[in-house]
Amino acid sequence: MAINKIPNLQEYISHHLINLQLDLHNLKLVNPNTSSIYKSFWILNIDSIFFSVVLGFLFLLVFYKIANNVTTGVPGKLQSGIELIFVFVNKNINDIYRGKNTLIGPLSLTIFVWCFLMNLMDLIPIDLLPYINKHILGLSALRIVPSADVNITTSMSLGVFVLTIYYSLKMKGICGFTRELTMFPFRNPIFIPINLILESVSLFAKPISLSLRLFGNMYSGELIFILINGLLPWWLQWILNVPWAIFHILIISLQAFIFMVLTIVYLSMASEEH
Repeated sequence: MAINKIPNLQEYISHHLINLQLDLHNLKLVNPNTSSIYKSFWILNIDSIFFSVVLGFLFLLVFYKIANNVTTGVPGKLQSGIELIFVFVNKNINDIYRGKNTLIGPLSLTIFVWCFLMNLMDLIPIDLLPYINKHILGLSALRIVPSADVNITTSMSLGVFVLTIYYSLKMKGICGFTRELTMFPFRNPIFIPINLILESVSLFAKPISLSLRLFGNMYSGELIFILINGLLPWWLQWILNVPWAIFHILIISLQAFIFMVLTIVYLSMASEEH
C-alpha cells in the first residue's frame, strides 16, 4: 500500500513545484513533461511575473490612494499602518545610510513592502489557486509565490547590484572605484592581482547572497507546506499547517526586512567617497 502511494506523492510534490511557462520561440505554454535544455533558456515563468506585477500594482495603488487622502485628524487603520511602515523604513535608513540621496527612501520602502507581499502569498492554501487554475482555466501548472522563484529574487538583486555599481562610480569615479578593487586589502602594487580577485569575489557575492537568501527561505517554506499537504490526510493537516503558518509570518517579515537592510547597507557603502 505504501509503495503504491509513493508515485502519487512524488507527482503531487513535483506538480506544485512546476511553474507555468511560456516559450518565447512560439509564444505557447510549455508542456512540463517535454521541456528541454534549449527551451529552458527561452521560457518565462509567467505565473511568477504575473503575481509579482499584480502585487506591485496593488502596493502602488493602495499607497497612492492613502497618500492623496491623508487626514490631519484621527487617521484610519490603513493610514496608521502605512504611516508605521514609513516610520520603520525611515528609521532604518537614518541608522544605516549616512549620505543624502532622494532615491534611497522610495527604493527601501518599495523593496520592503513588495518583498513582503510576495512572501505573504505563501500563506494562501497551497492547493486553492492551482485547483482553480486547473479546473476553471485549464492550465497545467501554477506557482503563486514569486519570491520562491530564483528568477524573481535574482532580478531584484541584480537591480540593487546595478545601483551599487552606479553609485560607486558616481561617488568615487572610475579611478577611485578601480583603486578600491585593486589596492585593498593589501596596498602594495605587487598584490594587485590578489586584491582584484578578493574584491571581485566580495563584490559579486553581494547580489548572489541577496538573491539566494530570499529564494532559499521562501522555497523551503513553500516546500514544507507542500510536504504537510502531501503526507497527511486533509483532516490532520491543520495540526502542522497552523503552527508553521504562524511561525512563517516571522520568516516572511524577516526576509523582507533583511533584503531592505542589505540594500541600504550596499548603497551606503557604494556612496562613501573614501
